Amino acid sequence: MSRPSDLAGWLAYLERLHPKSIEMGLARVRDVHARMALPAVPPTVIVAGTNGKGSTSTLLATVLRCAGYRVGTYLSPHLARYNERVRVGDALATDAELVAAFEAVEDARTAGAAVPLTYFEFGTLAALWLFARARLDAQVLEVGLGGRLDAVNIVDADVAVVTSVDLDHMDYLGTTRESIGREKAGIFRAGRPAVCGDRDPPRSLVAHAHDIGAPLYVAGAEFDGVADDNQWRYRGPGGDRFGLPLPALRGRHQVGNAAVVLAVLGLVRAELPVSGGAIREGLVSVELEGRFQVLPGRPTTVLDVAHNPEAARILEAALSDMGFHPETHAVFGMLADKDIRGVVDAVKRRIDRWHVATLPGPRGAPADVLAGHLTAAGVAPASVRIYASIEDAWRGARDAASEADRIVVFGSFLTVAAALPAPRPTAILAQRPTHG
Repeated sequence: MSRPSDLAGWLAYLERLHPKSIEMGLARVRDVHARMALPAVPPTVIVAGTNGKGSTSTLLATVLRCAGYRVGTYLSPHLARYNERVRVGDALATDAELVAAFEAVEDARTAGAAVPLTYFEFGTLAALWLFARARLDAQVLEVGLGGRLDAVNIVDADVAVVTSVDLDHMDYLGTTRESIGREKAGIFRAGRPAVCGDRDPPRSLVAHAHDIGAPLYVAGAEFDGVADDNQWRYRGPGGDRFGLPLPALRGRHQVGNAAVVLAVLGLVRAELPVSGGAIREGLVSVELEGRFQVLPGRPTTVLDVAHNPEAARILEAALSDMGFHPETHAVFGMLADKDIRGVVDAVKRRIDRWHVATLPGPRGAPADVLAGHLTAAGVAPASVRIYASIEDAWRGARDAASEADRIVVFGSFLTVAAALPAPRPTAILAQRPTHG
């Protein structure tokens, strides 16, 4: 069988390679990684957490780039194009670079007994292959799901980060914060620092750090960030800083993510010193689509990938901080295996009208199921409209909203992707297995 010749073909191939889209465990990916014989990695920060992983990873990489370092950044999932997952320096990986990386992984995977890698495992190895050839000063790797058994965890973190711990992916990680916290703490390494952005971390996470001898820095204790009007201050590893600009990423919670970043920078300052000017430049220049992203124009349109109750509570707080709008319209789609009712309960008081649709793919929650959750949560049926697709719901919300109103697009990466202003290649957009 001939191999794919372009990126879209490879992504379609990756979807068929393993019988399951998610298969926890490190044996397969470690096997292929060993066959690839990649050189030693640069200083590495691994970022796990229920929410805030993408924002924290992107902000950290941005500050390091502003300090003059060449940084590899691996994120997941993507919104519009797979290329968003892999960045070297200031640029997304090109189609040609990704195809070459996939070829290298396939060579190793099929050398001897073939190993059936998942989509995420294959992509992680491809990113590591690219980073190994890029002469990096540092790499920032975002965990896909959990931590202990996630493919990213084949790399030993010099600093491990857990941004937050809440209930999500319970079929894989357990049904309590304690079980989920233990899974996320699996990225910690003996003798190497761990940073936790959750002010009330599960006992299991704290105990694991203690048991393996990983120095643990917890928000509100060993470090902190406090906002004052239009600026904020930090205390913690690396020394206190005052009069910092608020992060360009919107939402009061982003100060907490920024404090995690400064704690990490303080802990790696011997290997990667960063000036105060680079920190300020990174804070004001960071960009990441879909994290309380406000589009230009009227009506006011907010894009947010919130897809679990904790993220929905953060979204609700950010919406409450905005100015007055006569009505708020929601474009809403979620995956069926998420806590749909929990998300609705967290944000419903900020929404006046709901435009709901089924997300594409087998995991998409049917629109009538979403409408049923809304009714059960006390939302008036007259304020809910059902559409055939998220694109139709997005158009319906724009038609219904006045210029003074607000539209909030949320519930999944797939939901937000439908509202992105830039055109998206259909062949690439179709290939988007997601943990979110």
